[in-house]
Amino acid sequence: MTELLYLSDSYLREFDASVLEVSEQGHLRLDRTAFYPGGGGQPFDCGTLDYAHNKYDVVGVIRQDNLIWHVVDGLDGPGVGQTVKGVIDWELRYKLMRTHTAMHILCGVVWRDYGASVTGGNMSPLRGRMDFEFVNMRAELVQEIEEKINIEVNAFRDIAVEIVPREEAFQIPDLIRTKINLLPKGIKEVRTVEIIGLDLQADGGTHVSNTSEVGVMKVVDYKSKGRINKRIVVEIGVRNN
Repeated sequence: MTELLYLSDSYLREFDASVLEVSEQGHLRLDRTAFYPGGGGQPFDCGTLDYAHNKYDVVGVIRQDNLIWHVVDGLDGPGVGQTVKGVIDWELRYKLMRTHTAMHILCGVVWRDYGASVTGGNMSPLRGRMDFEFVNMRAELVQEIEEKINIEVNAFRDIAVEIVPREEAFQIPDLIRTKINLLPKGIKEVRTVEIIGLDLQADGGTHVSNTSEVGVMKVVDYKSKGRINKRIVVEIGVRNN
């Protein structure tokens, strides 16, 4: 199995690894990786794998049957047993980290103050949307939510990551905020991401270490996606520090 370095250190930009397997398509499976394979609405990381003075662009990262495959541009890359250096596209990664934490701030505020569950979500660099179980959505409510989420950004709340046993995790109230529990039954440990004093969720993505790193959050759109399904779209602006 591949050691998933991003689970414990979202700020890791470079790493060394050995090639465990090369697929028929030329995709590489490594013994360790900092590339996030995508999931939970967060896109996969890009970057390069450096080998023998050559740089191979990582244009995709795929999770298939619990295995992580790196899709590289070029089929003449390293073979099994050889060592590569992975380099994360940090500009992209950091934008996604800020955006993902922003979505947790939004989710935390909506759950805390309105008791609405998440019904869906997606993100791209510095832009994200979340769907909530709201019956009504009006301009005054959206403005109120925008003000509240920016208060949380400016509260300088630390973000803590932990790995806990599944049985212990499911004793935490409201750990799963999505309408449907997306955790497979076979998972024995659960990674939690906590915005101290605001939000605690099961999550496998990458995040900043403090809410102040997110930047100004602006609600740029909202709409009804069903009788009790309302969408809020947020863009992330400049950082406050």
